[in-house]
Amino acid sequence: MQPLETGEPTAVGPYRLLGRLGSGGMGRVYLGRSVGGRTVAVKVVHPHFALDEEFRARFRREVDAARRVGGAWTAPVLDADPEASVPWAATAYAAGPSLAAAIADTGALPLHTVRVLGAGLAEALTAVHALGLVHRDVKPSNVLLTVDGPLLIDFGIARATDSTASLTSTGVSIGSPGYMSPEQILGKGVTGAADVFSLGAVLTYAATGESPFPGDSSAALLYKVVHEEPRLGSLDGELRELVRRCLAKDPDGRPAPEEVARTLAPEGAARPVAAGWLPGPLVEQVSRSAVHLLNLEAAQTPASGPVGFSSPSVGSGTGGSTGASSGGGGSEGLAVAGVFGPPPVMPSDRTTGVPEPRRPETPERAAPGKLSVSVAATSAPGADGRGRKVSCTVALAVAGAFAAVTVGSVFAFGFLGDDGAHDDASSSENQSDPSESGPEASAPADGVPDTKRIVPEKYLGTWEGAGYALNGKLPAGTFRVTLRQTEVGGKLGTFRSTDLIGGVCDDVLVLKKVTAKQIVATSVADKDNPGVCTTGEHEVRLIPAGEELTYETDNAEAGDPVARMARIK
Repeated sequence: MQPLETGEPTAVGPYRLLGRLGSGGMGRVYLGRSVGGRTVAVKVVHPHFALDEEFRARFRREVDAARRVGGAWTAPVLDADPEASVPWAATAYAAGPSLAAAIADTGALPLHTVRVLGAGLAEALTAVHALGLVHRDVKPSNVLLTVDGPLLIDFGIARATDSTASLTSTGVSIGSPGYMSPEQILGKGVTGAADVFSLGAVLTYAATGESPFPGDSSAALLYKVVHEEPRLGSLDGELRELVRRCLAKDPDGRPAPEEVARTLAPEGAARPVAAGWLPGPLVEQVSRSAVHLLNLEAAQTPASGPVGFSSPSVGSGTGGSTGASSGGGGSEGLAVAGVFGPPPVMPSDRTTGVPEPRRPETPERAAPGKLSVSVAATSAPGADGRGRKVSCTVALAVAGAFAAVTVGSVFAFGFLGDDGAHDDASSSENQSDPSESGPEASAPADGVPDTKRIVPEKYLGTWEGAGYALNGKLPAGTFRVTLRQTEVGGKLGTFRSTDLIGGVCDDVLVLKKVTAKQIVATSVADKDNPGVCTTGEHEVRLIPAGEELTYETDNAEAGDPVARMARIK
């Protein structure tokens, strides 16, 4: 578990936040405590997803599905507000690692543990299917290992078996490569048999430490699930045969979850769990986590005060079941109840509800490339001696591009390939007409030889304008580009993004080529940027548009931002 950073909320609804358990593409999960002292895992979605009505519908469905299931071997939802400006949900907290974290730390599980794990998950799926739901995302990171038994969590994409609505958005995958069933990948009708396929893959992973469909890319994983036989490794005997049936390509050839449960634990999973089902190292880890939790106190509230997202809309947060809870797999061995990400609240304009971009008054350090609705904090002395100015950083997390393998509503792939709209025909040897560069001094002050001064004068200078991400749907603050004369491979200039609440990211632009229509550069993130900024390199295109300059970039993590900029000097 990580401590709260300056600028992160200290309260959500009625819950004090004690630390950050984990994060992912959808939001962040925090460890929280109710007024009555109950420990919960609070899932808060990324603010930019709150602007997406389809995502809100998906989140509502997750809360509804989890509340309906809420039985043995699942983590109950205690409180939620899917209608809040930034939706959130609180689930019971479990002191225990995810299956993925446990395998990474200690390796494959003993046969006895695997059998109890399979029986508990099969009983959970029996309850889910009895409600007419399909979980659709059974995978190692959605399985928690607690002393009181395994827990199936994260009903984020659970769907009624008769539902045909497509609730997806660009960059969001419905399922997990390597654990999805063939029918999910192919976009066919999905029934409870899909969860049984995923269960077979999870049990293989638990028993061998490896997925039955190994691969180094999403495309390879998806292809293997559809076309190749699973690798069952050291599995043998009755368990091997059961897993082989679960992983049948034909849904009709798979056993029902009730049969899986009876085969693995004829008298039910509760009895072997009560007798002790986890191996010693995991029991030790869970015990340490529990002790740590008891000693944990809420951090002192920063000078900015708590950030309250909303009031609760489901339950009181202090009552309800005292069953196991879901947490996050951090350094203390805690596990995350699902994987949702960053929480900050974005200040909004009174009329439009969209935050107004704010230009920095001084050229501070910024964070590169990563288009971030950033919660950066800077300290300045104030009248009370505390004087801390806090802004919330929310880095845009757009799912990485998957290689295309399927169609339909199963996956929403983000393609980064050239769509032919950009003029890349000219090579770096075919640079722009030298006449566009204007007269050069024989001994230029910038040190660039006359023969290599290839950047047309019309590009040089500092440009600034409003940036937008996600196809222009999400305001991204202010972009500033400063361009100078250089040669191919040299430093063309700098890029700075200042998000809606003052967070800054810096990149260096390296000239790649100049064509008759545009400049193409490589944007390299500054290694000293804050963690909220994207890292690495991505392509940038600068295209004249009358007296202005258009900025485009292939940076999926930041939402492929664009900007129309005017020259300011």
